[in-house]
Amino acid sequence: MATATTEVFVYKGVDKKGNKVTGEVTSPSSALAKAQLIKQGIRTNSVRKKPKPLFGSGGKKIKPMDIAIFTRQMATMMKAGVPLVQSFEIVAGGSENKTMAELIRGIKEDVASGGGFAASLRKRPKYFDDLFCNLVESGEQSGALETMLDRIATYKEKTEQLKAKIKKAMTYPIAVVVVAIVVTGILLVKVVPQFAETFSSFGADLPAFTLFVLSLSEFAQAYWYIILGAMVCSFFVLGKVKEKSPAFRRFVDRLSLKLPITGQIVYQSIIARFARTLSTTFAAGVPLIDALQSVAGATGNSLYSAAVLRVRDEVSTGTQLNAALANTNLFPAMLLQMTTIGEESGALDEMLDKVATYYEDAVDNLVDSLTSLLEPIIMSVLGILVGGLMIAMYLPIFQIGQVV
Repeated sequence: MATATTEVFVYKGVDKKGNKVTGEVTSPSSALAKAQLIKQGIRTNSVRKKPKPLFGSGGKKIKPMDIAIFTRQMATMMKAGVPLVQSFEIVAGGSENKTMAELIRGIKEDVASGGGFAASLRKRPKYFDDLFCNLVESGEQSGALETMLDRIATYKEKTEQLKAKIKKAMTYPIAVVVVAIVVTGILLVKVVPQFAETFSSFGADLPAFTLFVLSLSEFAQAYWYIILGAMVCSFFVLGKVKEKSPAFRRFVDRLSLKLPITGQIVYQSIIARFARTLSTTFAAGVPLIDALQSVAGATGNSLYSAAVLRVRDEVSTGTQLNAALANTNLFPAMLLQMTTIGEESGALDEMLDKVATYYEDAVDNLVDSLTSLLEPIIMSVLGILVGGLMIAMYLPIFQIGQVV
């Protein structure tokens, strides 16, 4: 069922003591906003939509780590015995991100007006996915919301830490490659032409390497804007094609697993996410079939998402989880063995948690190793690029010096 979109309204009124008050309230309509305020003992003089800023939202973008911190703070507040609505207000008041504070206060208004916590989160799918909402709903129904929030917070923290490690592994080489391209482009467009003017007065044949670099420089000067535009457009188009085409997405995801060094990081991070998500959902009391449905979307790889859905179908027909996982030929022996032990001992969530921790640590070690390995390689590539251009420019000068 579709949920009504909410708006932020600014109100002016008088409270029970006769004091003038102003503030903001989140509601689907101004009429419902007035009704909420009446319940709080506020007689309104005016209620109107909050105007949007001319330039942007005026606040920072809400990041997944902000959601993880919010979940951890809510779990801590509720464990300390602070009522749910008051916990929202305390957490919002301590947030340095104004956009995040507004989001929390919007949730607080929904809950204070009689809506459920999970129902309020479902109105904001941009920040809270189905897995998050389902776990919160499970906590509300079981009366153990603080415990469930603690589990969700741990899951979100581990997931974001893993993403940060992957980003760390990929950012450094990409940044250096971009710098190398920029430096090479500047040399070709600005520096090499200065040498070309000098060479034109030599009246002698230039070395083949120098002629090649001069031709490359002339091409870069004439078509640099086309080259730059093609690179930007290619990046944008590839992103859109991956988003729209399942076949291309599968090709890219399969290729990412076969890349040297980084392929292992991607593979182990997928296994870590799979184990962490399944452990969290299973420990929360979610049925295994439903848990596998949530896990399929959390793997971050279309190849493994399809495999997990096949596992779900096999498990639904009575196949044991470890056997269904083995049939895919995509999961490591350690995960299969720990799953077998977990099913036999009735501690599947604990075994999967251990697997997740192991692979998260493995990713951390691989990232550190990758950084150490790439540094000398990248410096060598940069040296060859810049050094090669300089040699090509000075080679004719050296030859003239030998003749003289």
